[in-house]
Amino acid sequence: MNVNRRTQAERTAATRAALIASGRKLFGTHGYADVGTQAVVADAGVTRGALYHQFGDKRGLFTAVFDAAEEQLVADVVARMAETGEADPLRLLKLGIRIFLEAFTDSTVNMIVLVDAPAVLGWKEWRARGEQYGFAMVEELLEAAVDSGAVAEQPLRPLAHIAVGALDEAALYVSGADDPVTARDDVTRALDRVVDSFALGG
Repeated sequence: MNVNRRTQAERTAATRAALIASGRKLFGTHGYADVGTQAVVADAGVTRGALYHQFGDKRGLFTAVFDAAEEQLVADVVARMAETGEADPLRLLKLGIRIFLEAFTDSTVNMIVLVDAPAVLGWKEWRARGEQYGFAMVEELLEAAVDSGAVAEQPLRPLAHIAVGALDEAALYVSGADDPVTARDDVTRALDRVVDSFALGG
């Protein structure tokens, strides 16, 4: 008789996924401070012991939720850029900026990535973890722009920091606006001009 039994690894992965999904929903809706571990495990349908085993504590779960949100955000940006067939790296950077900022018209993303993450993780860890995701993509696009001759040869890490710093501020501007969609459009046009200034003769 064939009995379909999940392996321990599969059960562990399913538990982690359920906790991260519930954490994203609850942290994104109510904020980190107002969500207890019991609410998370009840929503995920697992025990509190499972949460502690997988993540150590509530902060550990939030860190995993933040990482998953950042990873998904960058994956969405990359996928949507690829769909366009655009090859020019500076135009791709502008497109990526617009797609990235669209995400911050979503209150859940705002709450997790911009409101709670700097406070829960601390500014230094928040930036360091963010560099694992979007920063690398920006740096790669700038490197491609230099290779193509669109941007002058120069140290790229400082330029990438300038671009990402401007993008972070733009996301904060969008998230705090009464009309996030209009704010996104306005700040995207401003960032387009910043990207244009990177080009030779810009």
